Amino acid sequence: MSHVGAPRGRTCSRTLRSLALLTTGVLALPVLSACTSDDDGASADAAPDIAAAGRDHVTAGGSLRWAIDTMPSTLNAFQADADGSTSRIAAAVLPSLFTLDKRGRPQRNPDYLESAKIVEREPKQVVLYKLNQQAVWSDGREIGAPDFVAQWRALSGKNSAYWTARNAGYERIEKIERGANDLEVRVTFSKPYADWRALFTPLYPKDVTGTPNSFNDGARSSLKTTAGPFSVKKVDRKGKEVTLVRSARWWGEPAKLDSLVLRAVPRSKRASALADGKLDLAEIDKSAADRIALAVRDRGSGEQKLTHGPGVAITPASALRSWALANGSDEEKAEAAQIAREQTAAAIVRYAKEQKTLHGFVVRKSLEPAYTQLALNGEQGPLADERVRRAVARALDRQELADTVLKPLGLPARPLGSHLALVGQEAYADSSAALGKQDTQEARALLADAGWVPGGALKKDGAKAGSKAEKPEPDEDEEEENEEEAEEKPKEKSAAEKKYDAKQRELAKKEEEEAKKNEKADDKPDVPSSEGTVIVGDEKPGKRKPGQDQQPAQPKPGLGLRPDEEDRTAQEHLGGREHRSAQEHQPGEIDPAIQDDKPIQDGKPGQTGPRPESATHVLAPAPAAAFHGVTLLRQAAAVRDPRSARSARHAHYASHARYVQDEDKKPGAYAPRGTAAAPTPSVSGSPTPMTGPLGKDGKALTLRFVLPSGEGSEALRTVGERIARMLNRIGIKTEITKVPDEGYFKDHVASGDYDLALYSWPATAYPATDGRPIFAKPVPASDGSLLVEQNYTRVGTDHIDQLFNRAVAEIDEKASRSLVKQADARIWAAAGSIPLFQRPELVAAKPEVVNAGAFGLAAPRYQDIGFTNAGTSGSGGKEEKKK
Repeated sequence: MSHVGAPRGRTCSRTLRSLALLTTGVLALPVLSACTSDDDGASADAAPDIAAAGRDHVTAGGSLRWAIDTMPSTLNAFQADADGSTSRIAAAVLPSLFTLDKRGRPQRNPDYLESAKIVEREPKQVVLYKLNQQAVWSDGREIGAPDFVAQWRALSGKNSAYWTARNAGYERIEKIERGANDLEVRVTFSKPYADWRALFTPLYPKDVTGTPNSFNDGARSSLKTTAGPFSVKKVDRKGKEVTLVRSARWWGEPAKLDSLVLRAVPRSKRASALADGKLDLAEIDKSAADRIALAVRDRGSGEQKLTHGPGVAITPASALRSWALANGSDEEKAEAAQIAREQTAAAIVRYAKEQKTLHGFVVRKSLEPAYTQLALNGEQGPLADERVRRAVARALDRQELADTVLKPLGLPARPLGSHLALVGQEAYADSSAALGKQDTQEARALLADAGWVPGGALKKDGAKAGSKAEKPEPDEDEEEENEEEAEEKPKEKSAAEKKYDAKQRELAKKEEEEAKKNEKADDKPDVPSSEGTVIVGDEKPGKRKPGQDQQPAQPKPGLGLRPDEEDRTAQEHLGGREHRSAQEHQPGEIDPAIQDDKPIQDGKPGQTGPRPESATHVLAPAPAAAFHGVTLLRQAAAVRDPRSARSARHAHYASHARYVQDEDKKPGAYAPRGTAAAPTPSVSGSPTPMTGPLGKDGKALTLRFVLPSGEGSEALRTVGERIARMLNRIGIKTEITKVPDEGYFKDHVASGDYDLALYSWPATAYPATDGRPIFAKPVPASDGSLLVEQNYTRVGTDHIDQLFNRAVAEIDEKASRSLVKQADARIWAAAGSIPLFQRPELVAAKPEVVNAGAFGLAAPRYQDIGFTNAGTSGSGGKEEKKK
C-alpha cells in the first residue's frame, strides 16, 4: 500500500498542532465552539457525567491516576508538537483567563480576573483586564502586564526566532501597557478582534516567553514557574508518567488531591491497566466499556464459565483439531500448535481474572467536544466537481449513521447540523438545509448532470465497421411539429403490450426483494480487519456464473419496453453512442481495465491493489451491472433521440437557476439542484437501488475511501462501510483502503492521498478565529505548491473567506455570530466536508472518584477532583510510596 512521503500542499505550523489533537483521543478541552441561532442550542443533549459533588463531600488527600494517550513532547502549548496531554497539564498548572461552562460558553475565571471587557471601540478596540490581586506565580511574583507583553511578542508572528504553532489574534494587537495600577492591563488592537477572550489562555510567565531560547527550549520538559492549583513535580519519560502536586502558592480553593499522576497508556491496553489497578480514571473505547458492563453483569456468578472473551471461539471441533496438531508427528507443526494452545489458555485465564476486577468500575458517558465528519477531497478527480460532492452528501442518511454509533451507547443520536458549533452551545444552529436532506433521486440527478451515467464506463471512440449511419438531427421546426403530433395522437398499448408490462413489473418486484436481502446480508458488525482494499459496489466473484465474463450481458427485465425495443435499444445505444470501433467491446463485454480484478487507476498515489499478505481481496466488477436499470436505457435513448437530448440540455441550464430553500431562510445558503434523472421505479413506487456502476468518458466512478485498520477503529470502519453501501445505491463504487492507524492522518488525510476519509475535528468556542484555517480556500504558494492550512479537503471559496474575515473583525457578538452562520451555510453548500455526529465520550472511573469523568463541553475544575472517602483516596498515594 503506497504512502505519500510529503503532503500534496503545504500546511502551516498550526496544522501540526491540530494533527496532534486529531490523532490522539485527548482533546484540548479549553478549545470549544459557537455558531449562530438563539434557540437551537438552548439545552445540551448530553450533560457532563462527572459524579458532581460539593467540595464538602470530597476528602482531602490521595493520588488520582489518570490515563493520557502519550507522553507530552513539550509542555509549551503554543508549539507545533503540543498535544492533548500538553493541554491537560497546562490547564492544571497555568492561568486560564476564561474557562468553558457545560454549554461550551467562555466564562471569566475569577481565580485570575476580577473583570475583563471592551472599554473602547473607537478609534480602536481596547480591552481592560483587571487581575485578581492575589494572583501570583509560584516564585512569588505578581501576574501582570510584563507577562502579557512577553506572550504577545512571542506569538505575534513578527519574530521568526520564536518556534510558534499559532498566533491567531495576537497579530492584531498594537500595544499592551500597564493600566491605572499593576493589576490592570490595557490591550489595544490595531484591528477589531471578536474573539479577544481566546487570548492569553494559557498564560505563560515571562520567564518562558521573554526570549526565543527560553520559549523554544525552556518549557519543553519542565515548568519551573506555574500559577495554578497544581504544579509540575516530575516528568518521568522512562516510566511514562507526569506527576502534578498540590501547589503551595495557590491562592484559590486548594486542590483536594495531594497529587495527580498522568500515565501514558494506549487505549487498547486500558482495560487491562484498569483491571491491574494501575489507573483510577481513563477514557476508553466501546470495547472496554462493553467489558466493564459484562463484568458488572457477571458479578456474583461464582466460578461459572464466562460466555464471552477469548475462550468463546473454541468449539469441540476446533479444540480437537488443535490437540491433534499439538500431538501429531510433524514436530514443527506440533510445536507451533502447542505454543498457540498455551497462549490461548493464558489469555483465557487472564481475561477471567481481569473481569473479576473490572466490575469495580463505572462507565461515565457524554458527548465529546469533537465531531466526526466525512471529508471529500476536492483537489482532483471526480470530487473536484461540486455536483459529485453534493451527490455524495445527498446520498447519506446521517441519522442512520448517528444511530449506528450513539444509540448502542445510550447517548442522544442526533446528526450534527453545523461545522462550527456543537449541540448545546449557545449559538448552535442547523445549517444543513443549505445543502439539502438525504434524497437518492436528487443525488442521481446531480451525477447525471455532471456526466456520470450508467454505461459511461464503456469506451466510446469512433464507429464500428458495418454499423448504422448516424441519423441527421432534425431542425427545431420539424422537432416541434413532431412533438405536437405525438401529443395529439397518444398511442394506446395493445393487450399484448399490457401483458408484457405486467410481467416486467412482477420481475422488477422480485429483483427489488433480492436486492434488499443482499443488503441485509451485508449489514453485519465490523470486525478488526487486516490492511487491504475492497471495492464496494462490485459483484462478488462467488455470485458470477461460469463463463459469465465471456457472455454478452442481456438487458434486465422490467424496463418498460417491448422485447424488440429492448434488444434494439441496448445494442444501438449502450454507453450513449451509436457507433463503436472494431477495437471496442461489444455490448455486455467487460472492459479489460476492470476485468483483471484490479481497482480502476486514475493516477493517484497509493491506488494499488492489496498487498499479497492481505486478507481482504479486491472484488471484480459485475459484468452486467453497467447495463441494468431504466436509467441506462433512457439515457441511451436521450442520446439517440435529439429531441430528448435537447430537452435534457434545457433542463441542465434551468437547474442552475433553482436553489434549495433553507427552512430558516439563511442568507447565502444555497446549492444548485441536478438535472432531473430518470427514475428507477419499484412496484411500490419507491426508487430501487442503483444496480449499475456509473461512468464517464470510458472511466468508472470509483472513489478511494481510506479508513484506519487498528483495533480501536472498529466503529469508524463500520460507519465507513455503511457510507459505502449508501453510495452504492446511487451508482458510486468505493474502493475501501485500510491503512495503519499511526499513518492514517499524516500520510493520507493531511497529504491529500484519499478521495473519502473519516476523521474528527475538536470543537471551539471561537469559530470566527479557529474555523477560518479549516475552511480557507487553498491558494498557490510562491514555490508552486498549494497552501492548504488546515483545509484538508482542499475545498473553499472566496466568499467563505470573506465571511470569516468579517466575522472575526465584528466585535458586536450577535452580528459576528450571524456572519459565522452565513459562512457555515456556504460551507454546507460547497460540500467539502459533511458533519455526521458528535463523538461519544466514554470514561471508566472508580465509583468513589468525583468531579471527574465525561466532561462533555465543560472544562475540568482540577482543584475539585478527588475521592469521596479516605479509604480509597489514599490508594494511589500508597502505590507511589511502594515505588
